[in-house]
Amino acid sequence: MKVLLINGSPHQKGCTYTALREVEKTLNEEGIETELIQIGSRIIRGCVACNACDKLDRCVFNDDPVNEIGDKLRASDGIVVGSPVYYAGPNGTLVNLLTRIFYSNGEDLSMKVGAAVVSCRRSGATATFEQLNKFFTISGMPVASSQYWNNVHGFTAKDVGKDLEGLQTMRTLAHNMAFLMRGISAAKESEGLPEKETRVSTSFPDGL
Repeated sequence: MKVLLINGSPHQKGCTYTALREVEKTLNEEGIETELIQIGSRIIRGCVACNACDKLDRCVFNDDPVNEIGDKLRASDGIVVGSPVYYAGPNGTLVNLLTRIFYSNGEDLSMKVGAAVVSCRRSGATATFEQLNKFFTISGMPVASSQYWNNVHGFTAKDVGKDLEGLQTMRTLAHNMAFLMRGISAAKESEGLPEKETRVSTSFPDGL
């Protein structure tokens, strides 16, 4: 089994990285392959709502890592997305990446396990956590939980290393995620994936 971890921080080995590494190490101990990608310092444009991905099954733009990461996600059993808190929300570059990946790959992500990890100095973690989780819950992805909301606190990586509760939360998240992925894999092998109806979209073109 494989989990893709995405670091949305522009700091390569900062607070968010420290939290994700704790998750990654525990997943590896569980025998799960991992890949950690840092994208916070990349230039990634937002979605332009051209809908070309409806025909291409991928984003029309190839000048950034969106399609490459999208392919990696398709080949993975789960994803952990990490972000620092910016004005009580996630890093904008990360949001651009996720918006385009999930919009162009949504149907292929069903039953992959998702988890969000948030790093903050003081506050804004739960608002950021909620926003990131919405990418998973609109895509038919079970969300892995822990013993607390998946966040760590600190201004530096060294600070996060002292957040014993936060680091334990990361390890618990990894154990729970591994268990959930194995359960889904076993159910998929014995019963197959859940039945899907043809998608219905409610709209009111008559304005009533």
